Amino acid sequence: MILNHQIHLNEAATNKTPLVFIHGLFGSLSNLGMLARAFYESHSVIQIDVRNHGHSAHSTEMNYAVMAQDILDTLDALNIQQFSVIGHSMGGKIAMQLANRAGERLQQLVILDMAPFAYQESHHDQIFKALFAVQNAHIETRQQAMQIMREYLAEEMVIQFLMKSFNQGQWLFNVDALFNHYSDILTWDAIQPWQKPALFIRGGQSAYISKEQHFTAIEQQFPHAQIRVIEQAGHWLHAERTQQVLDEIKLYLK
Repeated sequence: MILNHQIHLNEAATNKTPLVFIHGLFGSLSNLGMLARAFYESHSVIQIDVRNHGHSAHSTEMNYAVMAQDILDTLDALNIQQFSVIGHSMGGKIAMQLANRAGERLQQLVILDMAPFAYQESHHDQIFKALFAVQNAHIETRQQAMQIMREYLAEEMVIQFLMKSFNQGQWLFNVDALFNHYSDILTWDAIQPWQKPALFIRGGQSAYISKEQHFTAIEQQFPHAQIRVIEQAGHWLHAERTQQVLDEIKLYLK
């Protein structure tokens, strides 16, 4: 599948590998924009809507193998052979699957707050209830949608994030497919060790890279990885501490 994307070509950056930005669950290509824009002057940059998100096609099939292949199909269509990836959350798992499927093409890898690990905890039960409530209400305005959302969700930041994908009375993401494949999104099949340096950046207040088994999974599958922590930041560390995240990425990409 060729995905919806935005590409910022920098013809002067012939010595720099293009950067691919991959968003997380319920997101779209604009979510990592605060990071992507910082590289416009130094790299060619590709921002992508993964399947069942944004303006990319909907599908009843959704797992990390097909989502990684979507990225490769899109890069092939753009005639991009070598690339580096920055992925957040679910997008980080897609990026790690690229290390498994196209490790020779992938040059550098930045993972934001996600481990190569099969998580058991569901963090999104209430979000799905809110999304289905809006979808089933057949409302038309953002105000109506937000009113329904607030019956299920207390975090205004989460509501505002989700509303970025609400357009003309509908969710841009495929709520049914995401719900049906939520176990596929949580899971992970361990990959062969990727032998290039990688960068994992975790939020100091986030649970996604916090337990011994998370660090062990990173060490086993990405033995040359470095792990950096952004203090006073949660799972959306790139939005909460943008400059600190950028500093870490730029230091690694040198």
